[in-house]
Amino acid sequence: MRLSGPAVIIRVIAGLALALLVLPLLGILLSAPWPRLPALLVAPATLQALGLSLLTALISTALCLLLGTPLAVVLARSVSWPVVPRRLLRAAVTIPLVLPPVVGGLALLLLLGRNGILGKYLAPIGVTIPFTTGAVVIAQTFVAMPFLVFAVEGALRGADRRVELAAASLGASPLRVFRTVTVPLVAPGIAAGAVLCFARALGEFGATITFAGSYPGITRTLPIASYLASQSDLNQSIALALVLLVVSVAVLLGLRDRWLPGVRG
Repeated sequence: MRLSGPAVIIRVIAGLALALLVLPLLGILLSAPWPRLPALLVAPATLQALGLSLLTALISTALCLLLGTPLAVVLARSVSWPVVPRRLLRAAVTIPLVLPPVVGGLALLLLLGRNGILGKYLAPIGVTIPFTTGAVVIAQTFVAMPFLVFAVEGALRGADRRVELAAASLGASPLRVFRTVTVPLVAPGIAAGAVLCFARALGEFGATITFAGSYPGITRTLPIASYLASQSDLNQSIALALVLLVVSVAVLLGLRDRWLPGVRG
């Protein structure tokens, strides 16, 4: 079937858009120092950054699950709220997605720094958060939680609430309904959100370097190590970037069809 002029133009533009998305990633693969890659990946600094990134990403993902799942339930049930509070709640959850990460890190620093709104009360009792591993976890949780919240909210909106109502009518408490009915109902959404959270936390850079800094073994995660290496050893930087790229691709392949049924190959 012959394509009309507008259809051809649309396809050409779509091809240019796809090239813009794919070619930079292809550049990493083509520029990777494949012969030296094993040695670069087992270098002590690389393993240290990788270990710290995996640890903090796992902890932040657990925090997102603990805090974000109840928030997703509230967000999904807010349809009966007045318009203004409902929109404010959704905006509050969405802001970390659109906020420049450096601004997010600055906001955390102004809140929890030594002279911050809350930090000035924590410092006298010996609690210092900025530029610690805990700061890395907080920064990752801040930027990653919306992914979990929206994944779980979407699953909740598609779930049959009659099961929850039936459990409540039989005398189950709200907490028991949430634990034994709601959570199993939206388990695929929770799993998808957790995987997305982990990938986002693993790749977090801006908020982390602003709020936690770059101390080897303490706050220097894999993205920060890749950025710093780009200024002295480009091959090392590419090797670290390749690890993050592989993780991202693995996440997308793992989510496709299994936990995100709307995405088809």
